[in-house]
Amino acid sequence: MFFRLSFCILLSLSLTEYAYGEDKPLRIAVAANFTPALKKLLVEFHQQTNIDTQVISGATGALYLQIKHGAPFDIFISADSTRPKQLEQEGLVLANSRQTYALGQLALLSMHSTVPLNDLKKIPSRFAIANPDTAPYGKAAKQTLEYLKLWSQYQPKLIQGININQTFAQVRSQAVTLGFVANSQLVLNKLTGVVVPTHYHQPIAQQLVIIKNSRNISKAKRLSEYLLTPSVQNKIVDFGYARFTHDLKGAALDES
Repeated sequence: MFFRLSFCILLSLSLTEYAYGEDKPLRIAVAANFTPALKKLLVEFHQQTNIDTQVISGATGALYLQIKHGAPFDIFISADSTRPKQLEQEGLVLANSRQTYALGQLALLSMHSTVPLNDLKKIPSRFAIANPDTAPYGKAAKQTLEYLKLWSQYQPKLIQGININQTFAQVRSQAVTLGFVANSQLVLNKLTGVVVPTHYHQPIAQQLVIIKNSRNISKAKRLSEYLLTPSVQNKIVDFGYARFTHDLKGAALDES
């Protein structure tokens, strides 16, 4: 009940705010894992375009639901391809705007020492992952444990974060000694972990879409184009994401 009331209040305030002012900032709904990288990139984006932006960060599943219920976002930068594809199928996004902008990497993190993946057979007392139902990195974490045939043993030990940022905070603060996080979080915070082999889980193809009812479509297009430029793609790789070929920038990496 509290979540529904809070969501309704937030949505109402957002709609009210969005209704006023001609020169509105570009409202960006962005997955938690990509938020720190995006904020760094937006500094250069603003210098190049003079476009003001407003970043709304959250779990991909939660942002998807907000968009379905009319939240006034201009562009959705997701941590998966499933939700952007669903929004496309539901007629809520601009035609041909769905693009893959990053390929996520899952990593195992402990603040005490580097833990090899083989050591996961020694079941810890608590283990942190993001919620598999709403966070793509949580889904990849579940698939990894299933691949290792450890999911059933780990389920009673799981501490599930709302999004991957919360999971990272739990491990970094040592509230939980071990967990799966985004590799980009390790890179940006100069931490060491173990990257999970990509064949342990479905590809974390992170896609973006422009919202059909946006009042800032031209600005959203410029941000989309900016994120896909070779120089920015190199920066995204430097932030801890995997490199992918030009052919995979569209729908080729769909997880569904």
